[in-house]
Amino acid sequence: MNTVLLISTSYPQSEDGSESAGSFVRDFAVELAQTKKVLVLAPVATDADTIEHADNLQVYRFRGAGKPLSTLSPARPADWPDIMRILYRGRHLAEQIAFEHKVDHIFAFWVLPSGYWAKQAASKVGIDYSTWALGSDIWSLANIPLVKSVLKNVLLDSRRNYADGVRLTKEVEEISKRQCDFLPSTRQIEINASCRSNIRKFRFAFLGRWHPNKGSDLLLQALDMLGDNDWELIEELRFFGGGPQQELVHAELESLRSSGRPVIQGGFVNKDAAADLLAWSDYVILPSRIESIPLIFSDTMKAGKPILATPVGDLPELLHKYQCGLLAESCSAAALSQLIRKALHVQPSTFSEGVKMAARDFSLETIVKRYVSDISQQP
Repeated sequence: MNTVLLISTSYPQSEDGSESAGSFVRDFAVELAQTKKVLVLAPVATDADTIEHADNLQVYRFRGAGKPLSTLSPARPADWPDIMRILYRGRHLAEQIAFEHKVDHIFAFWVLPSGYWAKQAASKVGIDYSTWALGSDIWSLANIPLVKSVLKNVLLDSRRNYADGVRLTKEVEEISKRQCDFLPSTRQIEINASCRSNIRKFRFAFLGRWHPNKGSDLLLQALDMLGDNDWELIEELRFFGGGPQQELVHAELESLRSSGRPVIQGGFVNKDAAADLLAWSDYVILPSRIESIPLIFSDTMKAGKPILATPVGDLPELLHKYQCGLLAESCSAAALSQLIRKALHVQPSTFSEGVKMAARDFSLETIVKRYVSDISQQP
């Protein structure tokens, strides 16, 4: 296997940190390009097609619907013209690139629509393809009858199927009736891993989408439940990100600040700024309502910091396996506030060994080597 085509709907156009999943795909492509010729096909919400060249990596961006694919839904009939136009365009370009560059294998990020393009192109040129599922593939698209049928066919015909969560692999297997392997998503981030000791006032950080699924509102409610004695032990809490709950976040943080609470608000940040934020923190908070394994988990492990998390997705299993932080009793504001109170009396260095172990297992180099080994084996 010498030439690989990666197809993704999440390939970032900027370094502002707003496309976290895309950041992982780009870093995967760059790492894979150390040993293979890598081509990337990705739609963009712009008016023109572009091609980017960098050493052993070429990125083909094609005009989509003039707006992000995430804003289109198969459940809305009005979106179907744009969806069909993008599906046709992506399929045509995938076939063209695979043929002209003599591609050996296609890797789809994620099952739909990327896997559909990969399936059609692979069939056309006589090669195989693999898929990597995200939670959004399974939790949303699999609930739409016609779309679920397409998703199942993509999973059935692939060479290998992966998912970025342990529980998610089981859900993919239920749909496809085929094996799905866990392959964690992570990104290349340079952080000087360290942990403060003998802390008297703690630093907390939240970095993520301000969206109900990510629990940004739960965290705000939890912070409001903390008392004066709790805040006496908090040096600062930094609340970074952006999204549909922006107005709520702004209002709640302003209310906390007006009460004298040491909270700082920031927007999405690029990898360097994210590294600085994580390096500054003592604990990173993951208050999600629904989750698989967020990228911020592996980033935090690489920063040498423990997490405070709600018991959703794979987070309970990860915290049990690695002993890399503390888990809330439930996914509620009250449980989160109690978790923060507990953390105020536990030194982060307690979790150092588990954090180091998790950081090793979530290495991007390890993940890419495993993918290459899997796909290089005889079918």
